[in-house]
Amino acid sequence: MRTSGVNLRKCGRQLFALVAALGIAQPLIAADATPATQPQAAPVVTRQLPPAGAPNIVVVLLDDVGFGATSTFGGPVATPALEQLANDGLRYNRFHTTAICSPTRAALLTGRNSHAAGVGTVMNSATTYPGYRGVLRDDSATIARVLGQNGYATSAWGKWHLVPDWEATQSGPFTHWPTGVGFDTFHGFLGGEADQYEPTLYDGTTPVVRERQAGYHLTEDIAEHAISWMQMQRSVDPARPFFVYFAPGATHAPLQPPATWAERYRGKFDQGWDRLREETFARQKKAGVIPRDALLTPRPAELPAWDSLTPKQKRTSARLMELYAAFLAHTDAQVGRLRDALKEMGQYDNTLFVYIVGDNGASAEGGLLGSSNYLGDLQGLQSNLASFADDPQALLGEHSYAHYNSGWAWATDTPFQWTKQVASHLGGTRNPMVMTWPARIRDHGGLRQQFAHVNDIVPTILELTGIEAPASVNGVAQRPMDGTSLAYTFADAKAAERHTTQYFEVYGNRAIYHDGWMASAFRGRVPWNVISAPRNTDFAADRWELYDLRTDFSQGRDLAAREPGKLRELQQLFDIQAAANNVVLHNPSRENTQFPNLAAGRTHFEYRPGTIGIAEKEAPNTKTRSHVIEAHIRVPEGGAHGVLATLGGRSAGWSLYLDDAGVPVYRLRIFDAEEITLRGKAPLEPGEHVLRYEFATTGAGLVPGGTTRLSVDGKEAASATLRRTATMYSIDETFDIGLDTGSSPADYRAPYPFTGVIERVVVELL
Repeated sequence: MRTSGVNLRKCGRQLFALVAALGIAQPLIAADATPATQPQAAPVVTRQLPPAGAPNIVVVLLDDVGFGATSTFGGPVATPALEQLANDGLRYNRFHTTAICSPTRAALLTGRNSHAAGVGTVMNSATTYPGYRGVLRDDSATIARVLGQNGYATSAWGKWHLVPDWEATQSGPFTHWPTGVGFDTFHGFLGGEADQYEPTLYDGTTPVVRERQAGYHLTEDIAEHAISWMQMQRSVDPARPFFVYFAPGATHAPLQPPATWAERYRGKFDQGWDRLREETFARQKKAGVIPRDALLTPRPAELPAWDSLTPKQKRTSARLMELYAAFLAHTDAQVGRLRDALKEMGQYDNTLFVYIVGDNGASAEGGLLGSSNYLGDLQGLQSNLASFADDPQALLGEHSYAHYNSGWAWATDTPFQWTKQVASHLGGTRNPMVMTWPARIRDHGGLRQQFAHVNDIVPTILELTGIEAPASVNGVAQRPMDGTSLAYTFADAKAAERHTTQYFEVYGNRAIYHDGWMASAFRGRVPWNVISAPRNTDFAADRWELYDLRTDFSQGRDLAAREPGKLRELQQLFDIQAAANNVVLHNPSRENTQFPNLAAGRTHFEYRPGTIGIAEKEAPNTKTRSHVIEAHIRVPEGGAHGVLATLGGRSAGWSLYLDDAGVPVYRLRIFDAEEITLRGKAPLEPGEHVLRYEFATTGAGLVPGGTTRLSVDGKEAASATLRRTATMYSIDETFDIGLDTGSSPADYRAPYPFTGVIERVVVELL
């Protein structure tokens, strides 16, 4: 039945009369509107673009690379992309990071000191002190947010490590994910490291679930994504410049280079770390990246001499360094692909390219002997590295979670003392940096020796783009920048440095730089004993050292006894800087590490299909206590296979699944220390079934063992004794229902989705 326009209008007026009687405001009917005598001008719609001439920006941040690793700065690893960028721009040999991952990233992206921005320590050891909460503050907006609000397209690729664990799930909130702090696009991982072959990835905020392919490598993957995104931006909107933050996560452990790259370094490190350090030192002086009068600091007494190792230890140790070198060389090649893509697009000359070689010094966390599964070693679960002595080739591949010896980390930090985590000394904080912008930087291949810090990058970008640091972002007044623009160094190699004061602090290791002097206090906990307590808990008892870096490039001559007045002056300045930046010298305890936790206080958990990507710390903590995992499933005609529930990954974790034949399996791997497989007796028939895994702990010790049992429909199928458990499996893998989003703790290849029906998975902590 058709309704005429007249009748419709009449009904509408009756309705509006009723609305008016009720006192409700009436909308205007177009047919009743009085036409304007003159056409009204349409509002002008404009969009924000940066100031004319603003460049594209690419910021590259590598992970765990020492000052003396790359060939560009005298090291043993060929880095042609870094070399080419340096030849087109400037090398900085007095650039500094914070000595550890998350704080460096916070300072890099905000232009503030890391504690002031809320991230004074690595995310997985945060405390509730304001400077250590591990949550970026709203008054310290990221450069992505500022650039985006001024017309830039923004993207982040690779490692993030700035999301607190309780937000690292699909339930959100996503406030501190890359897309929540100003990045239009994100493709990468949230944790501190990733398996290069089977990573746990996110596209924006959505877990990436894909079939694993032979030859896949994470660093190559994110390079391809970044290049495609840049090309898309230029194709769709060439008037809009772009910002690329490329943080591959390499060369953080696990050391997993493609096999073909590892062969390039076979036999290159048989001389050992003591000799390598001497060779690097000589090359650095010859290349001019360190002064001719620089000192080579001695090996710490805590590190073994290379000649003290047995022949077998030397073979495996040399192989581990080969893996590291190959990993770094391969990563540099991916950065080279970004550079080549910019050239092909005709955008290289108009791109500010910042290449920061490490978020801290080299990592000594692999231990004195190196490791084939370093996270287990950190928990006292010794890896089976000795088994690789006669076949070091086996360390290369998907089933190794290797990390090199602490001695190699020290060697690749040449000529400085110590390594990552040691914020008191330059081995932890001095990293190479190259800055290129062919259209602006004229001194191609030049060396810059002014003091610089990672918090200088944001002020540099803002000055070069012509964008002012905002006083307010999204209604929040902004903290002033702590960094200083480095643009003043472009035209004058001898310009007086402008960043004259900078404090450093990580795990109580601390230092203060001021006008060429540095005072340093090392707490005494060696950086390969990550979970151990410091030698003392009295910060006032720490011994301070004093260095005149104006004449002592490598921090090699301690002047504390000779210049007590200068030392006191710098100690007082450190206290002032610490108070201004929320630095608190503390020993973490239960009282100051209580954060929101999605599993806290719960003993009963019930999950449905679609639950994936839950951070390990937010999942049911089944690791060291008695528990039950029960899966209620339905097997269709023809059978089923796939993952029912899983936590962790290749290095450590568990999975309850049906194998390709449809047989129930529970597999647990605890690094190289323990492994059990409980297998059912036959494939499951079509219909409904209940699989039940039980662990009853002995309760003895920090990581107690116990008995395990797998039952199918109430009948025991298999059992085993577990000698020990672990306190953690990973810092990047997740808890998933119905498939595996990361690497696999079992024999299947992730994601291995379940082909039947999961009604629910119940976890009970007993």
